[in-house]
Amino acid sequence: MKTLLLLLMLFVTPALAVQPDEVLPDPALESRARDISRLLRCPVCQGETIDESNAPISRDLRLYVRERLVAGDSNAQVLDAVTDRFGEFVLFQPRATGGNLILYIAGPLMAVIALILGWRFIASRRSGTETAEKPLSPEEQARLDEIMRG
Repeated sequence: MKTLLLLLMLFVTPALAVQPDEVLPDPALESRARDISRLLRCPVCQGETIDESNAPISRDLRLYVRERLVAGDSNAQVLDAVTDRFGEFVLFQPRATGGNLILYIAGPLMAVIALILGWRFIASRRSGTETAEKPLSPEEQARLDEIMRG
């Protein structure tokens, strides 16, 4: 039973790649470093934060974040410094400015346009704009009767 519980705990807890020699002695600064690290993407792994990644560049980024915090930078200043150095790609949540603003607006705008077009399509189908079926001509009816008799 204990083994099962231990195995479950392994799957529930996140795997962090932070090495003991990277941890800051000040718990408050270390907490801030971890908060910032959750916002930064590993440039190599791309789907992991720098805390989760074992890539050497992630280790360098973790150390750089801690250096900036020890130097007295605020969280925003650290994020700005990392972004200036590596580009906005390292941010898991890119800022909604400039070209990124188009991307933030495009999704909801396309959804609204799709809803309007869908609503108009359904409304036009309900309005009875369908053409009424005209009856068969006598020649067509005779041909149909002939086919049905076989």
